Amino acid sequence: MAVSKELLKRFEILSDLSETALDSLASYAVLRNVGRRGIVITGGQRSDSVCFLFEGRLQGVDFTLDGREVGLYFVEPGDFCGELGLFDEEGQPESVIALAKSQVVVVPASAMKAVLQESYTLVEKMFVRMAGRVRQLSAQRALLGLPSTTGRVCGQLWMMLIKQETLNREEGVILNPPTHQELGIMLNLSRETVTRVFQTLQSKAIVKRDGSTRLVILDADALKNLAESKE
Repeated sequence: MAVSKELLKRFEILSDLSETALDSLASYAVLRNVGRRGIVITGGQRSDSVCFLFEGRLQGVDFTLDGREVGLYFVEPGDFCGELGLFDEEGQPESVIALAKSQVVVVPASAMKAVLQESYTLVEKMFVRMAGRVRQLSAQRALLGLPSTTGRVCGQLWMMLIKQETLNREEGVILNPPTHQELGIMLNLSRETVTRVFQTLQSKAIVKRDGSTRLVILDADALKNLAESKE
């Protein structure tokens, strides 16, 4: 499906581009529908596009030497992935999959490179985002070092809550929360362990499920304290 420049303007990183640059990107961009668990980017292969998430949720995943899937980061609406291919020829080391039905704007790397050469602001935003992802991965690694399983789960939920509120999502709500299995992949925990932690959080009125698309944080202070292992 073709993409309009008005749609591209909805992505913060592209919003300051000139009309000419937006027209150029729109002429190459396509809107792609991806089903749950569909592959957006195949890791280890040369990447020839940058993907901007319009709707849904994506996750960067990799695999250990013994074949276990490891979750690395989430991609929220308004964010993007696949940018490493713009700066080298090795592509994205990890795969990116859809955790829910998603709509992704796919822009060829060649079109993005042409715009990057003419927009210092876009280059700066791109590097700021890459630095943010490195910090996010460092924080994720720190979570894995926590001995408390409750601390790991609460830490992951707290990071997701802060990220979504930063993106001006609904306050106190995690939209399209990952399943217990997906959280376990992120935190090197079994699905059963994550379920037990959730049962505890729900019994203490810290979180509440609102269908499959909303996790309501009832007591943010308690969640943060548990994430920081203060309680």
